[in-house]
Amino acid sequence: MGFFDRLKAGLAKTKEAIFKQVDDLFKKFVRVDEEMLEELEELLIMADVGVTSSVEIIDRLREEIRDRRISDPAEASEALRGILRDMIGEGEPLKLGTKPSVILVIGVNGVGKTTSIAKIAKLLKSERKQVLVAAADTFRAAAIDQLAVWADRVGVDIIRHSEGSDPAAVVFDAISAAKKRGCDVLLIDTAGRLHNKKNLMEELAKINRVIARELPDADRETLLVLDATTGQNAVNQAKEFKNAADITGIVLTKLDGTAKGGIVFSIRRELDIPLKFICVGEGADDLERFDAGQFITALFEEN
Repeated sequence: MGFFDRLKAGLAKTKEAIFKQVDDLFKKFVRVDEEMLEELEELLIMADVGVTSSVEIIDRLREEIRDRRISDPAEASEALRGILRDMIGEGEPLKLGTKPSVILVIGVNGVGKTTSIAKIAKLLKSERKQVLVAAADTFRAAAIDQLAVWADRVGVDIIRHSEGSDPAAVVFDAISAAKKRGCDVLLIDTAGRLHNKKNLMEELAKINRVIARELPDADRETLLVLDATTGQNAVNQAKEFKNAADITGIVLTKLDGTAKGGIVFSIRRELDIPLKFICVGEGADDLERFDAGQFITALFEEN
C-alpha cells in the first residue's frame, strides 16, 4: 500500500465523522444560501478546524461565491477545497544543506516524539543520508532505551549516556561523533517538556547554545511533535512552545486515531508554522512529508 492509500485510510475517521457530512451538505442543498454556509461553519468547528479558522474559511467562501456568482453547491464545494488547500499552504522541505545539519525534536511525553524521530531517520536514510541520533532525553531511562531500540530497528547509530546525565553533554558528544563520522544529519531527542516546567526550558536553551557554539554555520531545524488526537489542545500547546523555541516545523502524529484531522488547518492558520511531516500509523514507514494537495484529496475523494 502506497503512502497516499495509507493517508486515505488514516484520515478515514475524520472523513467519516465530518467531511462526509460536508459532502452530504453540498448535495442536500439545491442552491447556495446562507443556511448552507452556517451549517458548513458548524461542521468545520466540529472537525477541530477551530472557531477562528472556520469563520475565516466561511468568510472567504462567501466572498468567492459573491464574486464568482456561484449558485451551484457542487461549484461551492470545489471553491471550499481551493480555500482549504490555500490555507494550509505548501509543505516546506527540511533545510539540510550543511554537513552535518541538525534536527532538534521537542514535544511533551506521549505525543509519539521518539517514534517520530526513528521514522524521520528511516526516511532520511532511504534518501542516502547518513543519520546519527542523540538520546538527549536523559530524564527517563525508558526514553533512552526506546530510542536505542528504534535506532537499531531502522539501522542508524545512536549516541547515549546514562539516565540523569546532562543532556547538553550528550549533544556535545553527538556533535563530535557526527563530525568525525561525516554524518549528514544529527537528530536530537529531548525530554518531554511541558511548557510550564522552567528548568526543562532552560535545558533546551543550554542544548541550543552547545549547537550554536559547536556548529555555528549548520542548518538547523526545530520540529515540534503534536498529537492530533488532542485536537485544539495541541494548538494551545504549540502556542506555548512557540514562546520558548524557534520552531521551524510541525510533526503531526496519530492522525489515523482521530476524527480531529481538521486541526491541520488550525495549526497553519493560528501558528503560522509549516507542517513538515504527518504520521498515519505506528509502522516505521507510516510517516511522510506533508503534501497539502494529497491531504485535501484524501479528505474529499470518494471511495
